[in-house]
Amino acid sequence: MQNERIRKINEEIRRILSDIIRNDIKDPRVGGMVSIVRVDASKDLRHAKVYISVMGEENDGERTIEGLTKAAGFIRRELGQKMSAYYVPELTFVLDDSIEYSIDISQKINELHKDREDT
Repeated sequence: MQNERIRKINEEIRRILSDIIRNDIKDPRVGGMVSIVRVDASKDLRHAKVYISVMGEENDGERTIEGLTKAAGFIRRELGQKMSAYYVPELTFVLDDSIEYSIDISQKINELHKDREDT
């Protein structure tokens, strides 16, 4: 039962943070295609790791994480206003390159299929 509760809270945090990042963050470092891959909140809801994926230039990910970390207090306050929970977790933003990795693997597979069709 506890795991289901944490899973639901993680999903709610992810949904709200996506909205905050898309609509409320004005930092120019946080732009382009930013996706929240997942949120892992601790059992006591005091801390949460937010895994971010950024599509764009090579260093856009690091710049986005810097911008989000700088705005963490604002983001946490907004999260607290939009989320009905006793505790609002401290947020730690982590760059997740799994989407870019998946796209790269998919492109390589497509190239292999294309090479096989050409021969």
